Amino acid sequence: MSENLQNEEIKQKKLKEIIKKLHDGATVQEVKKEFSALLKNVSAEEISGMENSLIKEGFPPKEIQKLCDVHVEVFKDSLSKQKRQNRLPGHPVHSYIQENKKAAGVLKSIKSLGKKLSKGKTSEQMLNAFRSELELLAKYEKHYARKENQLFPFLEQKGFSGPSKVMWGKHDEIRKVIKEVNSLFSDKKYSDMYSNVKKMISAIKGMIFMEEKILFPTAMRKLTDKDWITIRRGEMEIGYAWITPGNIWDANLTQNMAKEAPAQSPAPKPDNALHLDEGSLTPEIINLIFKNLPMDISYVDENDKVRYYSATDERIFPRSPGIIGRAVQNCHPPGSVHIVEKILESFKKKEKKSAEFWIKMKDMFIHIRYFPLYDDQGEYKGVIEMSQDVAEIRALKGEKRLLDW
Repeated sequence: MSENLQNEEIKQKKLKEIIKKLHDGATVQEVKKEFSALLKNVSAEEISGMENSLIKEGFPPKEIQKLCDVHVEVFKDSLSKQKRQNRLPGHPVHSYIQENKKAAGVLKSIKSLGKKLSKGKTSEQMLNAFRSELELLAKYEKHYARKENQLFPFLEQKGFSGPSKVMWGKHDEIRKVIKEVNSLFSDKKYSDMYSNVKKMISAIKGMIFMEEKILFPTAMRKLTDKDWITIRRGEMEIGYAWITPGNIWDANLTQNMAKEAPAQSPAPKPDNALHLDEGSLTPEIINLIFKNLPMDISYVDENDKVRYYSATDERIFPRSPGIIGRAVQNCHPPGSVHIVEKILESFKKKEKKSAEFWIKMKDMFIHIRYFPLYDDQGEYKGVIEMSQDVAEIRALKGEKRLLDW
């Protein structure tokens, strides 16, 4: 046992040495020649474990991300031997793989059409076809969003944060080149666009390889049925790219068959936490959230009584504790009470889903919105009012992607 452990430690040390040599400028060929014996039999988990270990030791994730494609090239022969994780339809991994298959078809069409456009074949039919394929590809964003928000958190709970630090960065690189392709297409720079199309396809295919040969096999070994059940139940919040998941692998059935306790959120819950639809918060934190939102929020119950207002520094309209329990009609000037009544009546009858107004006041441009609340049975439970000075928001132009405090 100790001998096996020692061998694993030596192997991890050698794998780290490979990465460090690459980052110091060694070529793929040089590394493959030096470590040929080791590279013949390396598992996905060993590779991802090595990168995870390097990050924990302080190796910058951006450096790993920068040469991620080179790393894959070094390990490609060994990784290609990995069997695809063919899970049952309905399992999250199966859904990811089905999306990848669909993506391959979309990319093939984009490449073919993009090449024709770059050669001057710019008929209206060709332009519309290419535009439609780009719109199809945009749906693939949900694939990455599910990984980032559903899969990565559970791997992090296992102490395995490498994928979220490195792969998320690679996702953003892909998003950037997709945006560039769309921009060049809009500007009718078809030759430059096609160069970026090839770069985009290479990046997406590289990510598919990393998913199916490294990420998914590692995730299958590290995560339990309980984890996958929770992941599956949360996926609809984000949605899927092009596919509808199957139901052969059923989360409810899997939970009933599993000997483990029912699936739980990976985050621990404080003793006095309120269990919300998503996550848990203590009353103290809930109060802090409302107090620090950059807007006024008030809640009026189903009997038209004011039950809450947020005491924020951003408060626009005066409020005092004396209004708690007061009829909301009495909190407005007589001349506008009929408007309040009309809003409340339309919400109670489910005729409207919102009401909004905007007014100018000194240097402020105030946006006021009302939203009805209904419980799970559809019963009216009151209304929330949100007021915010949006003058600065309305003045925004262009983009701001860097922090410049």
